[in-house]
Amino acid sequence: MREIEVPLKLDRGAALPEYRSALAAGADLRARIDEPIVLEPGQRLAVPTGLAMAIPEGFEAQVRPRSGLALREGLTCINSPGTIDADYRGEIRVPMVNLGQVPVTIRDGDRIAQLVVAPVARATFLAVDSLDATLRGEKGFGSTGVT
Repeated sequence: MREIEVPLKLDRGAALPEYRSALAAGADLRARIDEPIVLEPGQRLAVPTGLAMAIPEGFEAQVRPRSGLALREGLTCINSPGTIDADYRGEIRVPMVNLGQVPVTIRDGDRIAQLVVAPVARATFLAVDSLDATLRGEKGFGSTGVT
């Protein structure tokens, strides 16, 4: 596993992203809010983290849901994975939605999402008249079966 340094600017009281196991790919992001937020079923909100970061050139940070939070509470990220570009310097906010049946309270310091830092490749896009043939071809959603 490759390790890189990511400079962070912290709001007072904000927590650093934290890996919770030795081989975790995602570091937990925590809510940084002054008072609890109640998300009603179907409600969406960008939850602040109190963090801004300088992601190194050639990398991105992906914001992803926490599986336990999604399963237990019905809370998930609505733009998932959300990409934080290397040139963004604003506060990281996590767009969340309550897909559950009951209101859910988010408190300061709650682990709300995971942050995965990953390398990126820039593509050069070329207009062509045709593409190479494959066995799958133009078959789309569900074309490889469900089992």
